[in-house]
Amino acid sequence: MKADSGIVKAFIGLGGNLDNPMMRLKLARDEIASAKGIAESKFSSLYRSAPLGPSSQPDYVNAVMAIDTDLDPLSLLDILQAIEIRFGRVRVGERWGPRTLDLDLLVYGDRTIKTERLVVPHPELSEREFVIYPLYEIAPHLEIPTLGSISSLKKKCPNRGLEVIEHV
Repeated sequence: MKADSGIVKAFIGLGGNLDNPMMRLKLARDEIASAKGIAESKFSSLYRSAPLGPSSQPDYVNAVMAIDTDLDPLSLLDILQAIEIRFGRVRVGERWGPRTLDLDLLVYGDRTIKTERLVVPHPELSEREFVIYPLYEIAPHLEIPTLGSISSLKKKCPNRGLEVIEHV
């Protein structure tokens, strides 16, 4: 379905820590950008971060992608979840466990959304340096509904070992 207001700027968080996550993020980027109704506008560097969940799992690779889309938020979510499934994502087991690919709709224009399937802005966005830092890299003047400027969020979000591993 089409977005009500024409073209919307949205931001997607990409992450994974299984089966060559750097390659998977690059391939997921290509799939997202080639989906009907989506045009990539920017893509952050790739970052390495320690896992949030069990420490016995491998480090994560994370990035943020800015897109322009004419899709409504749930149609965009459907595309992202279909890509996750194609990449072997299984949504069972422990929270914050290892995964092949995680795609999160972080911000959708100036909208706030709260449904059973989708909450935007992403509910934990402000606490995750692996989202804040790459988001700041590609959109340093972004204002996030209900949360404020990305620059103020970055000042409040300590870097706990996050590092750039590849400039894209």
